[in-house]
Amino acid sequence: MPLWVELLIRVAGVLVAFLTLPLLVGQAEHKVMAHMQGRLGPMYAGAFHGWAQLVADGIKFVQKEDVTPREADRPVFRLAPAVALVPYLLVLLVIPLGPGDLVGQPLDVGLFFVLAVVGIGVLAVLMSAWASANKYSLLGGLRGAAQLLGYELPLVLAAASVAMAAGTLSLSGIVEAWRPWWLLWQAPAMIVFFLAGLAEIRRPPFDMPVADSELVFGFMTEYTGLRFAFFLLAEYVGIVVIAALTTVLFLGGWHGPFADAQLGWLWTLLKVFAVAFLIIWLRVSYPRLREDQLQRLCWLVLVPASLAQLVLTAAVRVAL
Repeated sequence: MPLWVELLIRVAGVLVAFLTLPLLVGQAEHKVMAHMQGRLGPMYAGAFHGWAQLVADGIKFVQKEDVTPREADRPVFRLAPAVALVPYLLVLLVIPLGPGDLVGQPLDVGLFFVLAVVGIGVLAVLMSAWASANKYSLLGGLRGAAQLLGYELPLVLAAASVAMAAGTLSLSGIVEAWRPWWLLWQAPAMIVFFLAGLAEIRRPPFDMPVADSELVFGFMTEYTGLRFAFFLLAEYVGIVVIAALTTVLFLGGWHGPFADAQLGWLWTLLKVFAVAFLIIWLRVSYPRLREDQLQRLCWLVLVPASLAQLVLTAAVRVAL
C-alpha cells in the first residue's frame, strides 16, 4: 500500500473517531443523567427513549444567532473555540486503539507529546476570557488558568509513574508492558491521573471556571450558537481523551480476559466508555468544589500522593 494512502486512511480514521465518539458520549450523558435524576426532557425528543435529543440540540445551536460583543477582540474571540478543539484532535492521533497498526501515528515519545499538547487547552480559556470584554468571563478565565496550571503537575507526575514502570514513553509500549497486578501497584497514580484529568477538562465537581451560580457561565458567557457548541464539543472530546489515556496508561488498553489480539480494539473501547460513564456519574453525584477546596485538593493531596507513588515506582524498579 502506498504511503500516502496509508496516511490518508489513518487520518480519516482519527477524524471519524473525533467526530463520532464525543457525540456518543454526549448522548450517553443525556440518558444517564435523565435516569439518575428522573428528568423527562431528554427522553422526549424522537419518542423512543429520546433518541433524537442530540439531533435537536444540534439544530438548536445552528439556529441561534452568532453574537460577538461590541468591545470584544473579534479575531481572538472567534479563534478561541477552535483552539479548544485542536489539542484533543492531535492527542487522538497518537492514542493506540489496539496492537500493531491501530493507531493514527505511533510515536516513541507519545506520552510526552500528549502531556505537552493537552496543556495548550489553557490558551483557549484565557483567549475566550480576555477577548470577551466581560468581567464574569475574565474571572472565569483566571479561575480556569489557576486550575489548569495547578492540576498539570499531578497529572504529569502520575503519568511519569506508569512510564517509569513500563520503561518507555511510547503509549503502545506502556500497554505492552502492562500487567494485571499494576491495577494494585499503580492504583494511586491512576486515581490522581483521573481526578487531575477531570480538573483539566473542567468537569464537575471541578467546574469552578464555569460556575453558573456565580459567573453566569464563566469564560463561555458571551458565546452563542455554533461557537458555544464547539466549546461543548471540546468538553466531550476531553472526556474521550481522558478516558482513553486512563485506559491506555492504567487499565491495560487492548488487554482483555481472552488472548485474542483481533478483539483488542473492542476491549479498548469498552474500557473507554466505562471510564466515560464514571465521569458522567461523578457529575450527577457530587457538588461543585469551592475554589479553596479545589486548590487544597491539588496541592495538599494529589501532588504529595503522586510524588509518593513516583518514589514507590522508582524503588520497585530498582528492586526488580
